[in-house]
Amino acid sequence: MGAISEFLASVPRRADGKRNWPSELKARIVAETLIEGETVKAVAKRYELIPSTVSDWRRMARQGKLVLPNLDGMDFVPVEIEAAGPVAEALPAISSNTIDVIRDDVTVRLDAATPAARIAEIARAMAT
Repeated sequence: MGAISEFLASVPRRADGKRNWPSELKARIVAETLIEGETVKAVAKRYELIPSTVSDWRRMARQGKLVLPNLDGMDFVPVEIEAAGPVAEALPAISSNTIDVIRDDVTVRLDAATPAARIAEIARAMAT
C-alpha cells in the first residue's frame, strides 16, 4: 500500500484541496475495475476514492467521454452498440459524359465510360 500512497501524493490538488485526477489516470482506474475478479469498491479503496466516484468515471467511459487503456491481464471489456444514425442521402449524379485528368497544364479528357483501371494508368503516366 506504500507505493499507492506515494503515487497518490503526486496527484495534483485543486485550490479546495481535492485531488485533480487527470483523464488518463481516471481511465486507468476504470480499466482496473474491468479486470476479472476486481470490484469497484476494491479499486476505489486502493486509490483512496469513494466507490461512487469510480462508478461516475465508469459511466463517463461508457458514454465515450473517457478512453480506456489496454491493461495487461484484462480479459473482458464490455461493448455497447449504438443504434445506427440517419443515413446521409446520396449526392445527385452530375450529368457529364467526360472525365478530365489534369496535371499542370496538360488535360486528358476521357469518356465517362472509361474503366477505372485505364484512368489510373493514364494518371500514373501523367505523374512521371
